[in-house]
Amino acid sequence: MACGVNLMARIRRGDAGRLCTALFWRCLWALALLQSSAVVSAELADTLERLRGSVVAIGTLKAPKHFGEGGPAARFTGTGFVVGNGRQVITNDHVLPTSLDAASGETLVVFSGRGERAKPLAVEIVRRDVDHDLALLAFRGEVLPALTLDTSYTVREGQRIAFTGFPLGMVLGLYPVTHRGIISAISPIVTPAHTAGTLTAVQIQRMRNPFNVYQLDATAYPGNSGSPVYNTDSGAVVGVLNSVLVKRSKESLLSQPSGISYAIPVRYVERLLKNHVTGD
Repeated sequence: MACGVNLMARIRRGDAGRLCTALFWRCLWALALLQSSAVVSAELADTLERLRGSVVAIGTLKAPKHFGEGGPAARFTGTGFVVGNGRQVITNDHVLPTSLDAASGETLVVFSGRGERAKPLAVEIVRRDVDHDLALLAFRGEVLPALTLDTSYTVREGQRIAFTGFPLGMVLGLYPVTHRGIISAISPIVTPAHTAGTLTAVQIQRMRNPFNVYQLDATAYPGNSGSPVYNTDSGAVVGVLNSVLVKRSKESLLSQPSGISYAIPVRYVERLLKNHVTGD
């Protein structure tokens, strides 16, 4: 009987030891996760300090003498970011206005700065890449800090990213907002249709010039179009946030488009800057 009691005690002691060991490693793992998260947050905060001044709002502005003549003096259409020589801006082509009101002296501008201190800079369209929904703008005057493009083209699924832009634009004021996440998938812009009858004109057009896009697990909002998608540690841009072009191609069969966010790879920005767009 005594032997049985001793055996049970030893078993209980063994179980307790294993339990303590398991708890120790779980606590260590949780602590490592917390430390990793803290490091990532610190990296992103430092990165934001460097790049916030490079993110601009895209919009239009009436001539001062026409302020108050009906409708807002300024219209917000999307987000962009400064590249190249500090006087160049990349954005989505679809955020550019189809027309300007000449009667009110309306011009295409970018807004640099935050809140009430944001100032408009008149820009002109230098080049457009409709296939990849990108546009290159240019302005004169002071040079703004330009973002670095990640031309290594080594983006991987699971890679941490963030994007900064102006969700909802004038509704929330011109204060840049940042969202973070990962590259959740790298996939073709066009999803093959089950039957030819379900192909749309947009899909057929995209199939003639297929390319991969980045699917993100961070949520974007109207106004985020054109935002730079960048590495959280270095701030190097890996893509340009885009929902309109991609959703029309990948999600054309859905009655209600998903809340998934997408980005156009930065390689097409580099081509645009180097004037390598076909037919340009």
